[in-house]
This record gives sequence, C-alpha cells and structure tokens, in this order.
Amino acid sequence: MDNKRNTLQNDELFIRSDQYNFIKFQVNNLVHAHTTVKDNNVLHALKYSAFDKVMNLFPDSHENKKDIFHKIIEIEESAVAEEFLTDVKTYVIPFKEITDKKIQKLFPKAKKLKVPPLDKMDFKELSYIGWYDIRSERKYLIFDYQDRLIGIQGTFTESIQGICSLCNSYEDVGLFMSNVKSGKETYTNRGNYICKDSQTCNQNIITLDKLNNFISILKK
Repeated sequence: MDNKRNTLQNDELFIRSDQYNFIKFQVNNLVHAHTTVKDNNVLHALKYSAFDKVMNLFPDSHENKKDIFHKIIEIEESAVAEEFLTDVKTYVIPFKEITDKKIQKLFPKAKKLKVPPLDKMDFKELSYIGWYDIRSERKYLIFDYQDRLIGIQGTFTESIQGICSLCNSYEDVGLFMSNVKSGKETYTNRGNYICKDSQTCNQNIITLDKLNNFISILKK
C-alpha cells in the first residue's frame, strides 16, 4: 500500500462499513467459486455480476472509483482477494469519532458506566457500537443516526440461535428491550432480538436497512 493510501483525506473516503462488508461478501464468493466451479463462462459471469452489484452501491460514482472496483474481475485466489480488500478498506469511512466522555453523555442516567476499550476497536469495521455491562446487566448501543450519535440502553436476555434484527444473520441472539417514551408521561418497552456479540454483528451487516428500522422503532 503506498503512502497516498495512508494519507487519504476525509473527502476521499466514500465507503460505509456495511458496504465494505457487502464487497467482502462478493469477493469471498468469487474465491469460493474458483475452488468449486470449472466452467470458465460461469466464472466470467460471476465476476462481472459481482462487479455490477458492487457498482450499484455507488450509482453516482466517478470513473476513478470505478477503477478501484474493476479489479474485482481479476480475483481468483485468496491472496489477491486479501490484497484487494486491504486496498478498498482504506476508502472506508470510520465510525464517527467518540470518546469515553461522549459516551457518558449519551447515557447520563447510567452511573459508573463501564465503557468498552475504544483503543482496541477498528472504527472502519463498525456500523454501530454495542456492549454488555455485566454489572448493570444491560446492553448499550450507540448509533450514528441521521448524522448524530444516539445512545440506546436496555435489558438483554440471552436466547437460542436466531435471526438478528440488526444484521439479519443467523447467530447467537438475545432479546433486547428498551423502555422508551410513548407519550407525554407514558413509557413502553420496545425491542427485538439482536446478536449477543456486537463485533460479529457488525461484520455481518451488509446493508443499513434493518439497523435503521430497528432504531426508528425505538425512537418513535
């Protein structure tokens, strides 16, 4: 990776984390196909199908962005795929900057809140921040919603494997319930099943549709 890629400006970053996961999904499918499919015509079609699907994520992209993704049609082996994904990741927009102090402000009623180690997080791999606080027996979620950070906390009851309402994948999930305002002086519990492991959940998110729907239900 050259120095230019290490010094990209914010206005050069254009890929969301969920879009990067979608690209990774397409790339991994191509690598897998080259280990199982022998028909060159089928492989050719799969490559251009993957390229088209990725380009559809960026309908207003310029030619220089198209050049970045055009390398997809050259991918056949894991080593090439990893190099391509490393290159593409440099264009990913990291999750909005946040500090321990900002997190405390998002959850003003949570006393002695145990904040997760932010220095160990790869913010380019996050569509949201989530963690479970054993002391309070509550799960905390931070979303970048409508261009501002919001914090939602709730109870979390572990369940069996099922479909997560954030990433839409089959994982170890639990019932997250948050007490939200439903009127001037009334509150109600709302929530759904979400992944127990928020890191795994983030890696599974290939679109923000489900996540935004989840937030809208809690923010009504």
